[in-house]
Amino acid sequence: MSNAVTALNGANYQGLATIADQGLTGMITLRGDLASAGIKAAVKSVTDLDVPAQRQALMGKGTAALWMSPDELLLLCPYAEVNTRIAGIEAALKGHHFLAVNVSDARTFLRISGSGAREVLAKLCPVDLSPEAFTPGMFRRTRMAQVPAAFWLDETGTFHLICFRSVADYAFELLKVSAQPGGEVGLYA
Repeated sequence: MSNAVTALNGANYQGLATIADQGLTGMITLRGDLASAGIKAAVKSVTDLDVPAQRQALMGKGTAALWMSPDELLLLCPYAEVNTRIAGIEAALKGHHFLAVNVSDARTFLRISGSGAREVLAKLCPVDLSPEAFTPGMFRRTRMAQVPAAFWLDETGTFHLICFRSVADYAFELLKVSAQPGGEVGLYA
């Protein structure tokens, strides 16, 4: 049996911002009625977090709950714990209509940090990333150039970005070009 590795295998780039592979991360797509008591209890039991509001990301100790659509969440947890947490969801939702799937190996998880992080993403995404418009805990699904991506901002000012594994290298290269020194626009400086 082979060892799991990320598509970017620990890649890191220093420029206007630091672009870094966040390593193996457990990811569970959970679909169902997000307003139901059962889904709320299941999410709480496996992440110790509530169901996030629309376009919100909630972060816990080694976990996150991300709003993807009106009936879909992406739950993050340690990579080695995905199957156990899916079993917990299945037990909590027995008899309910839901879908819980391990999508860990289908996604790439990047971190964009540093004083230029907003500018680096703003060059690539059609989202108002001004500090007044995009605050910690906000979550967006969008395009990064022509790549579907989702990202959120944490309390430290670091962005976390998820995209498909199949475009990981392309996404990383886009971010590297956007973060090259000398390419400052100065919009958020």
